[in-house]
Amino acid sequence: MSQGEILTVLRDAVLTAAILAAPILIVTAAVGVTISIIQAATQIQEQSVSFILKILAVGLVILLLSSWGITQVTDYMHRIFDMIARVY
Repeated sequence: MSQGEILTVLRDAVLTAAILAAPILIVTAAVGVTISIIQAATQIQEQSVSFILKILAVGLVILLLSSWGITQVTDYMHRIFDMIARVY
């Protein structure tokens, strides 16, 4: 296996991880900003409200996008196994 192939596998792994994490991070950031604006406007500074809403939002995103995420990981694993088959 050459250095180019190793770098391709590593790049593909990082890209797949970033694609899987992006929706969760975007939703968490959006919920955090929204809750911060609401808390600033109402002067309620309770940290547990933000934490609980973020947990619920992340759980909902994971629930809704789980089949898509499994498809992404499965496609990645197929690419890896195809590369392994070509090497041996």
